[in-house]
Amino acid sequence: MKERVLINESITAPELRVVGVDGENIGVVSNAEAQKLAKEAALDLIIISPKAKPPVAKIVDYGKFQYDQKKKQREIKQKAHVTETKIIQIKIGTGEHDLNLKKKRIEEWLEEGHRIKVDLFLKGRYKYMEFDFLKGKLEDFLEIIMIPFKIADPIKKSPKGLSCTIERGAKVKVQSARDNRKQTPKAQETKSEDSKESSKAKD
Repeated sequence: MKERVLINESITAPELRVVGVDGENIGVVSNAEAQKLAKEAALDLIIISPKAKPPVAKIVDYGKFQYDQKKKQREIKQKAHVTETKIIQIKIGTGEHDLNLKKKRIEEWLEEGHRIKVDLFLKGRYKYMEFDFLKGKLEDFLEIIMIPFKIADPIKKSPKGLSCTIERGAKVKVQSARDNRKQTPKAQETKSEDSKESSKAKD
């Protein structure tokens, strides 16, 4: 539960240790004297350490006090943030709607700074398909992710199929396995013939 901030007339302690607006130690004074000092400075009197004896109060602008408190809370939250490895699973034949839902979830996790392990789950005949074909299917899914990411753990076989791990970073082009396949002899022959024709044209 959020601790209530004691300010001005809501402060009931008979004596207070007062800190001035510039951080100077004014010392222990009566509640009435502390209230008077705050009013003379056209500022607020706020308890900053209620459990101290006597309680410690500071003369400060309440708006600035709130801003500083929120800033400290944000910094504490950022330091306490724990990066998790989330897991998302796709299958060959997963519908476009479901793929988009999984894509959005991954993008949210990347925004939050998490790593994501993407699993391509294989069952039945899919387990025995060519690795490059399956790798290409997983890469096709990675291509639709819009938040910049980098490959933390490359695509490899896993007990249930294929998997890889991604994390937030400068987006790299996912090179499809299909693009890496060597040209067939026929394609190479055609390319060779094209080169010869080009050379004849130049002559």
